[in-house]
Amino acid sequence: MTPIKKELSFWQIWNMSFGFLGIQFGFALQGGFMSRIFQTLGADKDAIPFLWIAAPLTGLLVQPIVGYLSDHTWSPRFGRRKPFFFIGALFSTIALFFAPYSSALWMAAGALWILDASINISMEPFRALVADKVPESQRSYGFVIQTLIIGIGTWVASNLPWFMTKIGVPNTAAPGVVPDSVKYAFAVGALVLFTSILYTILTTEEYPPDDLETFRREKKRGFLRGSKDILDNISGMPTVMKQLGLVQFFSWFAFFTMWSFATPAITEHVFGVVDTSSEAYNNAADSVGNYLGTYGLVSMIYALILAFVASKYKINRRLCHLLSLLAGGCGFISIYFVTAPWMLHLSFMLVGMSWASILSMPYAMLSSSVEPRKMGVFMGIFNMFIVIPQIVAALGGVNFLYKLIFGEAVINTMLLAGVLLILAALSTLLITDKRVTHD
Repeated sequence: MTPIKKELSFWQIWNMSFGFLGIQFGFALQGGFMSRIFQTLGADKDAIPFLWIAAPLTGLLVQPIVGYLSDHTWSPRFGRRKPFFFIGALFSTIALFFAPYSSALWMAAGALWILDASINISMEPFRALVADKVPESQRSYGFVIQTLIIGIGTWVASNLPWFMTKIGVPNTAAPGVVPDSVKYAFAVGALVLFTSILYTILTTEEYPPDDLETFRREKKRGFLRGSKDILDNISGMPTVMKQLGLVQFFSWFAFFTMWSFATPAITEHVFGVVDTSSEAYNNAADSVGNYLGTYGLVSMIYALILAFVASKYKINRRLCHLLSLLAGGCGFISIYFVTAPWMLHLSFMLVGMSWASILSMPYAMLSSSVEPRKMGVFMGIFNMFIVIPQIVAALGGVNFLYKLIFGEAVINTMLLAGVLLILAALSTLLITDKRVTHD
């Protein structure tokens, strides 16, 4: 019989979420530096989004399947979600370590594909684990603590190449070769990814399914029935999930735009550097990583504040998310107008507020609107609203929209990202069910 869920301490939630530190190391390094690797290997700026496309396409297929499988997995020894943590961590670690050693664009794109798919195998079961173990009264608190850990990971990982340069690791190399500072940063990231997820596996106990007999019967239904169940769940997703999906579409389109174009946009517009093999470019790219780290640092601080508030008071999740997304939209737009590099810290402070909310509030609202026994598959399906906008963006959506609306200069991608986050903020007004909008 499943134990009654009791309120958990900060450290209990911290332990079960600690693997997100490593997951975010992987995401921050790929988001901040894969475009730099692509450019080093000779990619044109407009071709960069297309090189990312395999990753979200794989996520579109992997996430619902992994979520469904984790819902239908149980071992008294290994648990329910933890086997997926380990498998994802193993392959993510390998891909993260070898990505900067790519000698051709197709190799780098392949490494990104394996890395993103493997990280996703771990990520959604982590989301489901919080919903599995944390009582309804602590859902916002639980997801915000996850975001706090993610913020730490984003800040540290984004600054790793800059830190490597500061301690004397070369940040330049021959044309077509990734600098050692990036290689060392990815190696550290691989180590942190694996050890942090292993820590969660070793320190977290999982609950068995509510009804083991029913669980065993459902488990025997086979692959075809499982595929039908996934499709039925997609077609029958709750209304709140569809409304949140629109918010997520605009939000993740915006952040994919940043991950793809922040380095070329800022190195060119703010630092005035276009030669990707020059020392000036590599110094500027290190600085961009440092500025990107600011949004991770601020998301950590913002999440800490939200965690304190959510632990003491009932919060309006929708209003919190709306205001946070507006702040991020203003942050992206302000990048266009900066007159000195240090001002980018101010821009990314606002972006960090939106990032903290994107990683917590939608999941808190979603977990209040779906059946607990289907938490994994719905978390996986919900990820479709993360990968679909990335696919649209990678297939030319970013290039078409920023040039159509704002003009040819690559810095205009940041204006596009800002407008998209503002649209995401306005879309939250469609969510009117107070059972999910209020904690």
